[in-house]
Amino acid sequence: MDSPTLTVSAAVREQLSISWSKAKQLCTEGRVTVDGKRCLDPARLIHKTNVVAVDRFAPKVEKGPLSREAIVYADKDFVVCNKPAGMLSVADVEGNKDTLADHMRTLLRRVEGKDGHDVPLGVVHRIDRDTSGLIVFTRSPLAHRMLAEAFQEHDIERLYHGIAHGEVHEERVETSLLLDRGDGLRGSFGYFRRSAEEPPEDAKRSVTFIKPLESLNGATLVECRLHTGRQHQIRIHLSELGHPLVGEKVYIREYTAQKIEAGRTMLHARMLSFAHPRTGKAMNFERPPPEDMAAIAARLRGKQGL
Repeated sequence: MDSPTLTVSAAVREQLSISWSKAKQLCTEGRVTVDGKRCLDPARLIHKTNVVAVDRFAPKVEKGPLSREAIVYADKDFVVCNKPAGMLSVADVEGNKDTLADHMRTLLRRVEGKDGHDVPLGVVHRIDRDTSGLIVFTRSPLAHRMLAEAFQEHDIERLYHGIAHGEVHEERVETSLLLDRGDGLRGSFGYFRRSAEEPPEDAKRSVTFIKPLESLNGATLVECRLHTGRQHQIRIHLSELGHPLVGEKVYIREYTAQKIEAGRTMLHARMLSFAHPRTGKAMNFERPPPEDMAAIAARLRGKQGL
């Protein structure tokens, strides 16, 4: 088959002799189909042999909290999402539908059409509500089994960017995390109350590789590569090193230097890499931090960008 030659919006514009903006609008409103399936992406590349149809009177798709760009990659086995900050990955209490998993299901139905691969999304890892960035959900039993095992065996590469208080140095941090380190907070065994004993059985080995990327005014742009992925691991390790994340609300009670204010914890899941569960092909995904984090970094360096 020949390579794609035009976008859906170009085909709509040519078919109806309308403006680019109107052609794009018809797509995003859900009034365009390609080979019988709804297409919400006006920039999708198609072949001249694809059948593009427009129904100006079709009902508009309902807008949700996620844009089309939230889908980084999707096939029948898994979907990689770019989670906005402030949204739960999965429900914290039974019945809560205001989650990334639920909103992503709705978005996938809109993008793929009613005949799309509409199955429950399987959870193999999570990122905090305040954290933005990449997360994968499974869409097939094979993918769920393979990716769950890969996470358990630490065969998934995960890289985060964050903005931490103070001058951070390169360090490998390995601790045993507990639900209560001794002061009511989740944290490392032996940090709050030193002990010569071995960590208890429920302590979880946790390893983070921390690397400074850029020195900022009162803070450091850091790269955190996870070997293990425990809850709040990066936040805890940076805090216990004396460098809590900017915007941190929990693991910052011991920090006595001047705090930098931010609307959320400045942490972004930037890169996610793993082997495709069906083909074994290396799958690599990356998304830059969102505007709020870029703005904080720009403010602290006195120029734009991140």
